[in-house]
Amino acid sequence: MTIQFFGYPKCSTCNKASKWLKDNGVEFEKNNIVETPPSIELIKEILATTNTQLNKLFNTSGTIYRELELKDKLPQMTQEEQIDILVSNGMLIKRPFVYDGKQLTLGFKENDYEQVWKTS
Repeated sequence: MTIQFFGYPKCSTCNKASKWLKDNGVEFEKNNIVETPPSIELIKEILATTNTQLNKLFNTSGTIYRELELKDKLPQMTQEEQIDILVSNGMLIKRPFVYDGKQLTLGFKENDYEQVWKTS
């Protein structure tokens, strides 16, 4: 699987992450997380293949997350309902979001990128 990068063009952290990948020779497919958020199928695949918990995929510091009061609502929702709301708006997803079929990174920490995405 090609490395999938989901980011938001106006997000400085996403731009730093994208630059790091380019500077380190990592090939990836760039997706605008608002225009083409990860699919329900991709989210389910990530949950099945990584140790990532669903709640970690939410952008808990985002305006929409707070407006929808998801902090209080998510615990009462089923996993299916949580996934549906997560993919309904790319701004609800923690970004940058990078996945290659086996590994996932959320956000940008250079040390994490060194360990996960460094190819040489």
